[in-house]
Amino acid sequence: MIERPTESDDAPDQVAPHAKPSTSSLAILALGVVYGDIGTSPLYAAKETFNPQHGIPLTPDNVLGGVSAIFWALMIVVSLKYVVLVLRADNRGEGGIMALLALASTAVRDRPRLLAVILPVGVFGAALFYGDAVLTPAISVLSAVEGLEVGTSAFKPYVVPIATGVLVALFAIQRHGTGVVGMFFGPICLLWFVALGSSGVWNIAKAPQILRALDPRHALAFVTDHGAASFIVLGSVLLAITGAEALYADLGHFGKRAIRLAWFCVAAPGLVLNYFGQGALLILRPAAIENPFYLAFPAWALYPMVALATAATVIASQATISGAYSMTQQAMQLGYLPRVRMLHTSAQTMGQIYIPGLNWLLLPVVGAAVIGFGTSSRLASAYGVAVIGTMLATTFLTFFVLRYRWHHPLWLAIVATGFFMVVDLTFFAAAMHKVLDGGWFPLAVGALLFATMTTWRRGRELLLERLRGGSPPLHAFVASLLASPPGRVPGTAVFLISSMDATPNALLHSLKHYKVLHERNVFLHVEFSAVSRVGDAKRIECEVLADGCWRVRVRYGFMDTPDVPRALETCSPQGLSIEPMEVTYFLSREKIVRGVKNGGMAPWRDRLFAAMAQNAGSVTDFFRLPTNRVVELGTRVEI
Repeated sequence: MIERPTESDDAPDQVAPHAKPSTSSLAILALGVVYGDIGTSPLYAAKETFNPQHGIPLTPDNVLGGVSAIFWALMIVVSLKYVVLVLRADNRGEGGIMALLALASTAVRDRPRLLAVILPVGVFGAALFYGDAVLTPAISVLSAVEGLEVGTSAFKPYVVPIATGVLVALFAIQRHGTGVVGMFFGPICLLWFVALGSSGVWNIAKAPQILRALDPRHALAFVTDHGAASFIVLGSVLLAITGAEALYADLGHFGKRAIRLAWFCVAAPGLVLNYFGQGALLILRPAAIENPFYLAFPAWALYPMVALATAATVIASQATISGAYSMTQQAMQLGYLPRVRMLHTSAQTMGQIYIPGLNWLLLPVVGAAVIGFGTSSRLASAYGVAVIGTMLATTFLTFFVLRYRWHHPLWLAIVATGFFMVVDLTFFAAAMHKVLDGGWFPLAVGALLFATMTTWRRGRELLLERLRGGSPPLHAFVASLLASPPGRVPGTAVFLISSMDATPNALLHSLKHYKVLHERNVFLHVEFSAVSRVGDAKRIECEVLADGCWRVRVRYGFMDTPDVPRALETCSPQGLSIEPMEVTYFLSREKIVRGVKNGGMAPWRDRLFAAMAQNAGSVTDFFRLPTNRVVELGTRVEI
């Protein structure tokens, strides 16, 4: 029925682009979607870096060192790694770890040993992204609402309920799409970054010595002069670069130029100035460590900033939730997740989707994280683990793209990614010290998703092997069938097939029960390619098998929306003219059972795969087939 994915190097024609806004307009929009997450990091990153529990005294030299470490983390990881290097590794204009995994796996498809390493690393990095999708809304909104405590301690008992209420409202409006509120994302985040920068300048003017933190020697001293505490504190410095993965994940929506322009002209200056401003405040008032972000503003600005911060964190959360939807769509069409019900929330904007099942699964998990951890400081221990795991996987996959996709010399690929790999591994090792303090949470989420994704992919492979092995070759079967043909009835029958040479079980059952053959029979194979989109010129391939029998291949990319009836309407130039109202679609519905002699997966994985297959979304809905023209015939398959 479906084969996922083909790892073809063919460069398919791209869909004709619509008129795009200017780069500057896209850059403003990118501030909300791309930089909402990293833009809200000042709410908690500096506070956690200088947390007294680390055992590093809050002296002026240590403040210089901590701010310097944050600054150089931003420059090395965000500016150099993501903005300069990783943004170049686009998959036909699309980014994100699933797109990168498709690109890297395609590049080494002739090297099975490398492929066996790349796939699990990429899938686990993608699985950890769901941990990020849980923790970003939780820590962002909670840290914003905690600003109320700065004004008066009377608000403290209400912080968690208010944050939970904001998150419930956020998830409740997802079904309406982000088109309307999305118009305000960019302007609100532009105001947010201006406020960050203004606060920074105001405090730097009071303690200009903080500018010495630009010297990397202060960062080096901070992470080496305090023994084990120096290493552990790196797990908090890491919080300043959370959200960097969004630069790459949203590449397809905004393009490299807009993302780079927004970073270097607005986001990076605002962040750097604010971190330096918080450092200046801590040099002058060490007691401000209670909440250096909000205390860096004048007293009159506290509640307006709480409101603005809440809006900014909602935007950051929305961007992450939308990213989870997009990740699920890509994973589903690359064969790592079963079909799920997916709704398009905009008729004008491609890529705006809503997945009800995922939305209502995320909400209780996010709520449990807010209520269970209770404070942004406790959540911070878990947050860094989720983020750096995905970053590490991205660096690893980028090496294979450089070496085997772009064919750069080995030494250049090692130099280009080796330095970032060392940085990522250092941060990862530091974050691992917080596993018992909450880091187990994203690891548990990641492990669960990893098991789910790998089980589904392996189960599909076994299922397709059983289907192919249990059916005769299509061409030979059609030839033998027409040698002594059954009665023919008017109309067109479309049979979905699992591979180009597989005889569909639906046809075998149809002949057994009805003992007739339609006057026109189309054997349709849907193929998902490891590219983002397939253009109309390469969407359809038609081949005549025999009198009234056609074999058709339909290709989609992992960002395309499958629409089989629409694809069949484009077959006319290749000689296959189909009247939509005369078509009947025959589908095979497999009932998965565990075989007596099992050479496939462990028993628990068999049961998991069978449960996922039973609860997978409808093929009819997934391919947009007209429900009143579909006939499903069941078959029992042992794996």
